[in-house]
Amino acid sequence: MATDAPPPSKAEHHLPPTEEFVRVQESADFGELRRSHRSFAFPLTIAFIAWYLLYVLLSNYAGDFMGTKLFGNINIALVLGVAQFVTTFLIAWWYSRHAAAKLDPKAEAIKSEMEGGA
Repeated sequence: MATDAPPPSKAEHHLPPTEEFVRVQESADFGELRRSHRSFAFPLTIAFIAWYLLYVLLSNYAGDFMGTKLFGNINIALVLGVAQFVTTFLIAWWYSRHAAAKLDPKAEAIKSEMEGGA
């Protein structure tokens, strides 16, 4: 499996002191990074859990509805079950794009600042 990333260097890394980590954690840039992550991840997580629980509840308590045939042997339960997988992959893809566009550049800037100051 090929990757674009270079192999890790063999040089020893010196960790910044604890005070540096605290300073960065309290910085506006880190707060913005955390807000950007949370404003995306938390609502999407809640929405997906609600969607999953709806599917489970419908499966348990609305058997007649879930057994409704749409065409051939395909019923609503099967379509919603497959939709669970599709939405899982869509959310992962969407998060990957969000992280690459918004989170990774901010995190890289913070990392560079810390490594430069070490």
